[in-house]
Amino acid sequence: MTAGGEPPPRHFLELMDFEPAVLRRMLDLAAQAKRGALPGKPLAGKAVALIFEKPSTRTRVSFEVGIHQLGGHPIVLSSKDMQSSRGESMSDTAKVLSRYVDAIMMRTHDVNRIRELAHYATVPVINGLTDISHPCQLMADVLTFEEHRGPIAGQTIAWIGDGNNVAQSFIQAAARFGFTLRLATPAALRPPQPLLDWARGEGARIELTEDPVEAVRGARCVVTDTWVSMSDESPDSGAPSRHNLLAPYQVTEALMRQAAPDAIFQHCLPAHRGEEVAAEVIDGPQSVVFDEAENRLHAQKGVLLWALGGG
Repeated sequence: MTAGGEPPPRHFLELMDFEPAVLRRMLDLAAQAKRGALPGKPLAGKAVALIFEKPSTRTRVSFEVGIHQLGGHPIVLSSKDMQSSRGESMSDTAKVLSRYVDAIMMRTHDVNRIRELAHYATVPVINGLTDISHPCQLMADVLTFEEHRGPIAGQTIAWIGDGNNVAQSFIQAAARFGFTLRLATPAALRPPQPLLDWARGEGARIELTEDPVEAVRGARCVVTDTWVSMSDESPDSGAPSRHNLLAPYQVTEALMRQAAPDAIFQHCLPAHRGEEVAAEVIDGPQSVVFDEAENRLHAQKGVLLWALGGG
């Protein structure tokens, strides 16, 4: 309970924060929202602040449209719109916004900023992406897999490429949804060891390799992401070196043939055809990337409904 006796806000920061049943409840709400089975406008009268410190297409549009469709009012704020860009503390921002809105979504580079926001906010805070995780994307990815291939528990998912924020959320998801995750990454770009240790301590089946063929062999889903994330685009980021490291990790038709015959291909987008994935794969019959993108809308509705007590 909070100091005033109210229950603490239902933040959605990391998949590891939740028991599997709670995440399943969010996915159930997402599925209900997608098939139009939610009565009325469950967010009527609710305002949600959407803070963007990083550029966005899917996150902005899916949250804004989703909140509208649920009857709520989204308020979009870029970093240049806010006094935080002129030095106002995140704690003051959290306290002020909590007096105005019913929930806050934030998309930011620095995970410590969203953690501070959540620490001081008295309304739910939702992680729309940080440099170490992307939990809303994983909720959409699980929803998409299960629509196409049934329950994800017990299946094998192959991640190919950089051990980035989405890969790190896949590690958390493996622990919470019960699938085997094989990660094929260059040694220099592996996910952080403490996260791997946490997931294995939770009973997750995590397999590491530098060989993409070994990772995809028999997998029901093959996943990749862009080789150079927004956080890696600075002049001193070593982007050419990253391309050299990751060149052997392109998802090609030949690589997909090593996966299960009915394997699907996922990518959170934006994609760079001819880099992390061949055009023939992302635009081919095994690709579900646009179903996956649509499901950001529905998965985030499930998160919002849970966070605001509708679940």
